[in-house]
Amino acid sequence: QVQLVESGGGLVQPGGSLRLSCAASGIIFRLYRMGWYRQAPGKQRELVADISSSGNTNYADSVKGRFTISRDNAENTVYLQMNSLKSEDTAVYYCNAIRPTFPRNNYWGQGTQVTVSS
Repeated sequence: QVQLVESGGGLVQPGGSLRLSCAASGIIFRLYRMGWYRQAPGKQRELVADISSSGNTNYADSVKGRFTISRDNAENTVYLQMNSLKSEDTAVYYCNAIRPTFPRNNYWGQGTQVTVSS
């Protein structure tokens, strides 16, 4: 059974930091591209950042220079360090795992709420 369990969300003031974690089980973690997506109320889910199995990273323009994605293949965990948070970063953040080769499995976590407010 595949599980992606996010943690680390919460309420933070503008300018603050949070670190999200996503612990994966039931998959061969090192074979998967891991990503963080977010969905704000009334908006579509959007890619925040992702990291390939070899460690190549990709970021949305809105978070470049503020957020850092990383992975620990020994711990089957992907992280999202979020600094200089803004109110527009408020959303539910979801962890995603995609296997880029056959059978191209695609899994989602349950989401963790991040609220940036004073």
